[in-house]
Formats: sequence, structure tokens, C-alpha cells
Amino acid sequence: MSNVIHPNEKEFNEVISSNETVFVDFFAAWCGPCKMLSPEIEKLADEYQGQVPVLKVDVDQQATLAQRYGIQTIPTLIVFKNGEIKHQSAGFRPYVQLKNLLES
Repeated sequence: MSNVIHPNEKEFNEVISSNETVFVDFFAAWCGPCKMLSPEIEKLADEYQGQVPVLKVDVDQQATLAQRYGIQTIPTLIVFKNGEIKHQSAGFRPYVQLKNLLES
């Protein structure tokens, strides 16, 4: 079973507001680099289960969220701390870099 959360907009807002740290992957099902990143995101979600929520937001299904955060390139990875963006990067990142983004 996957520990990755695929939220709608309401669920996204609830998770962001009720957790100190949240990791979000903005992606699209048709995106090649997003598909390559998916197993890395799964590993991150498994390792941080119960500590840091890991969300995947499909920009085609949740266009309002993508617009809110100005997502123009996918995948875009955002680390939220206390509801605010602390780190943001675009493109594929290996697992070690994902972990570094989260822990820095």
C-alpha cells in the first residue's frame, strides 16, 4: 500500500495547514520525468510515514492548486514548513536529493 496522498483541493489545504512539514510533488500522468520520479516519491513517503505527509498533486486534475503555486514546469517539488513554501525545485531528483530537500 502506498503512503503517498493524492489529495483534492480541500484535502490539500487541510494537510498543509495541519502539519509542520509537508512534501508535495506536482506532476502529470503523461510526463516522462514525473514517471521516473514516482518510485523515488514512494520511497520518501515510506521512509517518512507518520512524520511528514508526502502528497502528489496531478496538475491536470487539480489545476486550481497548480495555478495557486504558479506551477509551470513539472515535476515541481515543494517543501512546506508551517504552511509556507521553504524549498521549491523543478525536474527529476534522485532519492538522496529529495531527502536533502526535506531535511534542509
